[in-house]
Amino acid sequence: MNKIEEYRQNLQESSNWFAYLKVNSNLPGPRGNLELAYATAQEGDEPFFIACLEHTPELAPENTPECFLAFCGTLGLGKLIREGRINYWQTLRHQANDPRWRIREAAAMALQTIGDTNLPVLLEEMNSWVQSGTWLEQRAAAAGLCEPRLLKNAQDTRQVLLLLDMITNNLLQSDNRKAEDLRVLRQGLAYTWSVAISACPLEGKIYIEKWAAVKDMDIHWIVKENLKKKRLLKIDPIWVEDIQQKILAMSV
Repeated sequence: MNKIEEYRQNLQESSNWFAYLKVNSNLPGPRGNLELAYATAQEGDEPFFIACLEHTPELAPENTPECFLAFCGTLGLGKLIREGRINYWQTLRHQANDPRWRIREAAAMALQTIGDTNLPVLLEEMNSWVQSGTWLEQRAAAAGLCEPRLLKNAQDTRQVLLLLDMITNNLLQSDNRKAEDLRVLRQGLAYTWSVAISACPLEGKIYIEKWAAVKDMDIHWIVKENLKKKRLLKIDPIWVEDIQQKILAMSV
């Protein structure tokens, strides 16, 4: 029995889920109990998840056991959407804008659980988030899609690369680069490109070469951060070094 299965069994035997989750949340601390959160998402139902979401930022600040309840509720939205309750897309979109970083991570993880069973549906929805969403919604789209277990098909990965290209262009066109939400998005793009490129190197390299040629400090920072990732160094270290040198030459 793995840890998630053990937690599922414990939840089935518990008469007070809120108390159990708070005690075992690992919060406050550097890492919440993700295994317990996944178990809760599998065992929970709609009323429970909605009750968890009542733990708003005002009632459940970051890094508290109560915040973990909101985390579990957000992750559980993925299960509800997978089951066909598409009205919860808007709720998940709202959670992607939460001021607590853990809740934003839970929103991205919920997207991934949807992609596990229906990636085409996720890609279609993420196209909407990218075209009309906030910076944090675009960040959730990038983080949700750029998960190695989802990018097994070249055609799907090409769509993800196109969405990342759209998000990066949106950032380039922004008038307020100092906005906190935009900083969060930039941090997300600093690794998501490398995940998609490693899944589809031929097309991915073309995108990065294009962005490396753009004279923009934020764009160059994103490119350089992705080039540091071991997954790209394993694919083509010579290409990585070449792009790094071209960016360096442009900054002189």
